[in-house]
Amino acid sequence: MAHRRKRARGVPKASTVAIYASIFAVIVAVVAVGYHAPQETSGVANASPATTDTQTQSAAIDQVVATNVAANLAETTNLSVAPNVIESAVSAQTQSDFLQSDTTVITKPQILQPGAENRSITSYTVKAGDTADSVAAQYGLSVNTIEWANNLSSSALKPGTVLTVLPTDGVLYTVKSGDTLQSISDKYSVDQTRVILYNDLADANAVTAGLKLILPGANLPTNERPGYVAPLAATTAFFTGYSSGFDGNTWHIKNGTPNNGNYAAGNCTAYAYDRRMELGLPVGKNWGNAGSWAYNAANGIGVAQKLRVDHTPSIGAVMQDSGHVAIVENILPNGDVQVSEMNAYVSGGGWNIVSGRNVPAAYVGQYLYIH
Repeated sequence: MAHRRKRARGVPKASTVAIYASIFAVIVAVVAVGYHAPQETSGVANASPATTDTQTQSAAIDQVVATNVAANLAETTNLSVAPNVIESAVSAQTQSDFLQSDTTVITKPQILQPGAENRSITSYTVKAGDTADSVAAQYGLSVNTIEWANNLSSSALKPGTVLTVLPTDGVLYTVKSGDTLQSISDKYSVDQTRVILYNDLADANAVTAGLKLILPGANLPTNERPGYVAPLAATTAFFTGYSSGFDGNTWHIKNGTPNNGNYAAGNCTAYAYDRRMELGLPVGKNWGNAGSWAYNAANGIGVAQKLRVDHTPSIGAVMQDSGHVAIVENILPNGDVQVSEMNAYVSGGGWNIVSGRNVPAAYVGQYLYIH
């Protein structure tokens, strides 16, 4: 009895071998189509751009066809490499679409390198109509950054003025003798490491007197901000020790005031507002009690722009202490200042009474003046 010869285990059928061979041939073709031999530089330089574009697009299209055939065969025969071949087909199609839509990428390749952050301090020349707010908006900065870097106590700008413009919000600081990076960082509420990196410092010890540092995101302390005026002690009040009007040198001017502002009738604030309006000088219609006037004026509250506040008198300025306001009417050659005021309990004055007073030069610098 004839016995049928059993096929050896592990030997594939001829048809299976043929299929695998076909797939292998197609995949080899895919690789061959996608391969581009190196070319001499001179040949590339002399080639026609139009010809190069056409050849590149044709090669890309051939690769799409080949990879699609390979993907279909691999998927049909359930090969383990099917996902990889399919992914190659999708990539080839995407590349082909890109090449056909923008051939300039092939003929004139450009590699865009991410640029370093601009950390340079620049300058800006003020034009007519500019304000600190508009310049800040132009550079994408806060108004504080512009005002702090240029010591501006008002948003108003004079045409032709050259402003310092920082590359980021923060503070421009000049290192002083005895400063350390830690003390600077603590004072201006900024991270020390950020200062080192932003200013390309070698380390925390690389700070010397005179070095200008950009402190990104820093806050300027209130007492260093433009227009800041230190509060006065209560002992400098008009009425403390001077109720006699400086040896009786006071006089009566008139009774009452129009009381056009939002201030209590008969008080010093009501008269000071009316007198500033009479002189054509800016004043807030509601700056509150006398002790808050300098702060509101310096911060531009209730007026078109911030007003200058300091310890130097000028004619028409509001003189202020911790609880009283008056108007500077005259500055005498010897430095004495003559003021007009209301509700001063001196000879010739009182509630709802406007009186005059002579302030000796020795006391003039103790008061705040709103210009």
